[in-house]
Amino acid sequence: MHNIAFQGRFWPTPMGELGLPESASNDFFFEDSQGKMYDERSPKKDGQVDSTPLGKKFQKDNWMKAAFINSDRNITVSMNYAKEIAGSASKGVELNTIINATGGIEGIVNGMDPTEWNPTTDKFLDITYDKNTVAMGKAAAKQALQAEVGLPLDPSAPIFGYIGRLEEQKGCDIMMEAMPKLLRQVPNAQVVILGTGKKSMEKTLERLDELSPNMAGVVKFSNPIAHYITAGADFLMVPSRFEPCGLIQLHAMQYGTVPIVASTGGLVDTVKEGVTGFHMGAMDPDGLKADDVDAMVDTCAAAAAVYGTPTYSKMSSTCIGQDLSWRKPAAKWEAVLEEMMYNSGYGKKNTVVTPKENLEGARTTIVSQGVRA
Repeated sequence: MHNIAFQGRFWPTPMGELGLPESASNDFFFEDSQGKMYDERSPKKDGQVDSTPLGKKFQKDNWMKAAFINSDRNITVSMNYAKEIAGSASKGVELNTIINATGGIEGIVNGMDPTEWNPTTDKFLDITYDKNTVAMGKAAAKQALQAEVGLPLDPSAPIFGYIGRLEEQKGCDIMMEAMPKLLRQVPNAQVVILGTGKKSMEKTLERLDELSPNMAGVVKFSNPIAHYITAGADFLMVPSRFEPCGLIQLHAMQYGTVPIVASTGGLVDTVKEGVTGFHMGAMDPDGLKADDVDAMVDTCAAAAAVYGTPTYSKMSSTCIGQDLSWRKPAAKWEAVLEEMMYNSGYGKKNTVVTPKENLEGARTTIVSQGVRA
């Protein structure tokens, strides 16, 4: 199970129409707290809020519930996300009780594709680089990024990048409120945001693009610019309200770019505070809160304060020096399958650690001021 927010909830359908016995209906039966069903013919509009009448329950079919009930093992894409979704109705999107009643769920952190995302072979970079030449390579990539998106050609400016969908789950509303404040607090900082998504957020990003010469908003999908940002930015922002695992922070670290992340889901398992990145704390799951905006500004400002110092160089080198491929996660998957199929391999999976656990012995090199735990 990747993202528990996408469950496959539909109005009840006779099991015969699905090629299933009618006895299977109990596995699918689900009463949820949502006031309405949305689909492609009647989508939910931006800002629309539905309230369910007091005591009203809606009977639906829930395909993920049926999957949990009929599975031999429940697995998701990070250890921390597994704890989150089993631990509360909010994070579990009303399926936490089902998860706990069907044996619980365990997490295996995703790996990333080191073929598509590899600074030593990246076809979009004029100068490729590795862990031994990361400083030189990122300097060249930074200049190319600034030229591509129209930022001032300033090698001393800390660049904060974002790549992804423009929506609330990704914390984009928080980020768009925070970035103007960051530029006032750190005048030489630069920001580049690449993404498409909700039309209202696309319009906000277009306005931000015109706000300052140090702000670049790119409202389109562009694989080349995504690679430019991954290599040329100094920091990659991931302010997600929830994030099952996340690949974008893995891509960033593979390129020696330091991630600044919300403390949720797989971001907790993959980014170690002060060693391979910065944590800004957990974001409110439901709305835009001033405390979250301030936390993002403060964390980015703390990151900017170490840019250009030996501390930043050490963090960048530690990021790019990790093995973030599927080699270790695949071994853990293999161990789980051995447990299920052959009743063996129980100790094997415990030898596979997450990127963060692999760094637990590393000394924290910075104590960030104003960053929430």
